[in-house]
Amino acid sequence: MKNNITGNNLLETGYTEGKILGLALDILKTNFADIEEKELLALFKKVKDYPESFLDDPVLHPLATAMIEEANAPKDEIIELVSHAKPYAVFGPDYIEEGARNQMDIAMKLPVSVAGALMPDAHQGYGLPIGGVLATKNAIIPYGVGVDIGCRMALSIFDIPEKHYFGKDAMYKRELIAFTKFGAGREFRGLERAEHEVLDNEAFNSTTFLKNLHGKAWAQLGTSGGGNHFVEWGIIDFAERDEVLNIDKGRYVALLTHSGSRGLGATIAGHYTKLAKEICKLPKEAANLAYLDLNTAEGQEYWIAMNLAGDYASACHEVIHKRLTKAIGAKVLAKVENHHNFAWKELINGEEVIVHRKGATPAGKGVMGIIPGSMTAPGFLVRGKGETSAINSASHGAGRQMSRTKAIQSITKSDMKAILKDHNVTLIGAGIDEAPMAYKDIHKVMAAQTELVDVVAKFEPKMVRMADDGSRED
Repeated sequence: MKNNITGNNLLETGYTEGKILGLALDILKTNFADIEEKELLALFKKVKDYPESFLDDPVLHPLATAMIEEANAPKDEIIELVSHAKPYAVFGPDYIEEGARNQMDIAMKLPVSVAGALMPDAHQGYGLPIGGVLATKNAIIPYGVGVDIGCRMALSIFDIPEKHYFGKDAMYKRELIAFTKFGAGREFRGLERAEHEVLDNEAFNSTTFLKNLHGKAWAQLGTSGGGNHFVEWGIIDFAERDEVLNIDKGRYVALLTHSGSRGLGATIAGHYTKLAKEICKLPKEAANLAYLDLNTAEGQEYWIAMNLAGDYASACHEVIHKRLTKAIGAKVLAKVENHHNFAWKELINGEEVIVHRKGATPAGKGVMGIIPGSMTAPGFLVRGKGETSAINSASHGAGRQMSRTKAIQSITKSDMKAILKDHNVTLIGAGIDEAPMAYKDIHKVMAAQTELVDVVAKFEPKMVRMADDGSRED
């Protein structure tokens, strides 16, 4: 006779849908045809409740073993988001696309989120939107910092009046080409390589992972990335004397640079994002916001690595600025720099939090920063007002209004040449994806954040160098 036990019968005894139920049914069909159903159900319930007692049973041991292995398997427990996004401030809402708002909404549902803000240059990114500011409680989000850790701006203001710049284009172009390298994987070799104390940073010895990145860091020290990274000569205009910087009213030659931590930062970001995703299981829509608890070894490792990458990014700018300053024989009147892909420990309502600024400029009260426009639009030297609703932040630039693909499809080389000519800007390198028209109007962006920063001076680009195709330079 055949038993007529079904999956539903086993479910009633406490089994659940899945592989174990299927295995139990297979064993029932092939081994227990002549036993009463009531007795069989009692037996299989006993196997479910006490599988260790059946490990030596010639028929039931596969089922008992599977049950024990399933019980001891690591649980991929999904961390639930809170039901409603915590409120956050939005500056310049008319200029911010829906995708960026949606990403910020998700970020504000993380159980570790404390506060947030969107800057007027915000646009959709990976995980946290670019232009997003997020404060968390004792948690660090690798993609809340970004791939290019410590990406930053650096400005050197020289003792060279504006009138001494014009007519010397050939000299400025020669030195700009001689002392900069752009694009993914670009390195200096041999005697070209720079020395800097960052290479002696003990953090390189904190893990084998970081130690193995030291050679790459040395080779790329003083180089710049692809995409929107640049080194440019320009004229900075102080409409009035600035007492803090000790600079008189006037127009001066200046050097402005934008890039980050190169291959070092990208490798760190990839490694710790993968680790965070393995440890912190979030719903699909929030997966790229996986975070590391700063009380864990992994969280501390990332914190050390992130700060090393930030120091390294600063060192890259320092090398470029020192080399070009020496090349043109200038004296630096003042230098200002700031990160905009980083995380800081700060206080909100007396509580220490981790503030992620992914494409946002620190703008605490009195803090200096640089907000660039595009290769033809002005940039601005600013001083923060310490606006708490913005988490002491401001925009990191104009922000894209066109994706790179859309820019390539809709902008021609002749369009780009025409706007460069109209603004008397010399361009070395750069693809159409970086055309000025691909960016938002910097004047509108600045008007949307008057409560966040005061403008100290305006920078006008005159000669811009970028990677030839926005990524790699041959």
